[in-house]
Amino acid sequence: MIDFQPLNLRDRQTVYDCFCGDCRQGCEYSFVNLYLWGRQRFAWIDGYFTVFSHYFGKSMYLYPAGQGPLKPVLEKLEADAMERGIPFRMTAMTAEDCRVVEEAMPGHFIFFSDRDGSDYLYEIDHLADLKGKSYQPKRNHINRFLEAVPNWRVEEIGPGNLELCRKMLSDWYTAHSLSDPDMDYHQEQRATDRALSHYSALGLDGLILFDGDEPLALTMGSHLCCEVFDVHFEKALGKVQGEYPMINRTFARYIREKYPRIRYLNREDDMGLPGLRKAKLSYHPDKMVEQYVCYVKEAFYGG
Repeated sequence: MIDFQPLNLRDRQTVYDCFCGDCRQGCEYSFVNLYLWGRQRFAWIDGYFTVFSHYFGKSMYLYPAGQGPLKPVLEKLEADAMERGIPFRMTAMTAEDCRVVEEAMPGHFIFFSDRDGSDYLYEIDHLADLKGKSYQPKRNHINRFLEAVPNWRVEEIGPGNLELCRKMLSDWYTAHSLSDPDMDYHQEQRATDRALSHYSALGLDGLILFDGDEPLALTMGSHLCCEVFDVHFEKALGKVQGEYPMINRTFARYIREKYPRIRYLNREDDMGLPGLRKAKLSYHPDKMVEQYVCYVKEAFYGG
């Protein structure tokens, strides 16, 4: 059985460099997400960074990131799953990853598209400027916001306002848990709390949107690779029309100015939630990071 270890903050740069070397654009290939969500364990196998994850009641392996022969790594991960007595399930694969795996072990795996896990990428200029007819509804919402909140301002998240962020997020989760009791916000709330607890060490950037001294919305993100910035969290209290478009546009402008090399914002997946999918599509993604999952064919069909 592979000795997978918990992620440590001191591993952040090494993992980031590995993912960047692989040019990974999916949000699963973010050290921050791996550190914040679920029960993630990692191991280096033959030059590849591998992750064993338990997330929303399912165990799985992240498609390995690294260089060198892939077949021995896949065989070791499959053997690990057998020793643990769990189905082998590998996630966060691109179409190219599926081709590489099939070439390494022909006919051994079966692949399925995972539309709910596909990430939405937007050119940062599109979200920062909202130009053109297709973005007119977003500009209209922002204009309503500006009319209602002439004293709006933003503040960078940092040591002096972390507790304010905690209070705002607590209010958000309390309100949404009451209005949508069937939705489980526990994992997400734990992830946001952990993000605030290790904000600087994780290399996060974030903004709070205010009406005077009253917080209305906040957002946080981090570098995913050299030209992609990942937006991990975006929450608005819903007190004023246009809070979400306003914090979205303001953050895009902030990141563009601070990190001129960033070309895309990854706003992550929609988890198959109809409302979230509609919201992400309404910003007209420029690119989708398609996701696939694979299983051992013989085990999947009960052979």
